[in-house]
Amino acid sequence: MTMTRRTFAAALVAGSAASLMAKRGFAAGTTPLKARNVVLVHGLFADGSCWLEVIPRLQAAGLNVTAVQNPLTTLSEAVTSAERVLARQDGPTVLVGHSFSGMIVTEAGVHPNISALVYVAARAPDAGEDYTGLAKTFPTPPASAGIVFDGDEGRLSEEAFLHDFAGDLPPAKARVLYAVQEPFHKALLTGKTSNAAWRSKPSFYAVSTEDRTINPDLQRFMAKRMGANTIEVKGSHLALISHADEIAGLILEAAQVGA
Repeated sequence: MTMTRRTFAAALVAGSAASLMAKRGFAAGTTPLKARNVVLVHGLFADGSCWLEVIPRLQAAGLNVTAVQNPLTTLSEAVTSAERVLARQDGPTVLVGHSFSGMIVTEAGVHPNISALVYVAARAPDAGEDYTGLAKTFPTPPASAGIVFDGDEGRLSEEAFLHDFAGDLPPAKARVLYAVQEPFHKALLTGKTSNAAWRSKPSFYAVSTEDRTINPDLQRFMAKRMGANTIEVKGSHLALISHADEIAGLILEAAQVGA
């Protein structure tokens, strides 16, 4: 039988997912997945396309996956956007946040559909906590100096994006991601969470050890405080792209547990 390019690509993705599941103990006949769905939320300087390396790995494992397009306007509007997606999920759902969207996971994660939370180099504040104040107790990461504003909209300069945000990606790929960078509103950074979903839901955290956008020691602090099942990947802030196997594996692990 002739294999088309499309079926060949699908076979590669499926094989990659099967290999990953076997490496992390997800082979058929072991612990089954309890979650049916995964909802992914992106952070600053990005859009939903930042999950493109993770999505096929999860789909190959049989999960229904949705990436939220975070409006990056205010925290309340961002949470509402995620909640609309969560309301459409049928059955247990793993909620995953990268970077700033850890705020959204922390706030919206109390939704009854949520069976587990996954933070990928993400903010994980306590209820009512001043995250900016918390971050200042750790050395300031280099990417902060690369934020430029056009009125109320902020974005990373190209140099900061390539070096401090996506430093372990091939330059050509990083430039494509820079081209689709979504600006954020200043008001977004003033929001505080009223919930701390990680206090009541099983939580998982992927620390990026080479992160120049959120201090890795701050990530470790937040992961330890929440009692998260934690992995460390030697990657940039975009480990969800450069280390997609490890990130997908952690999400699959979260899909095995129930709240």
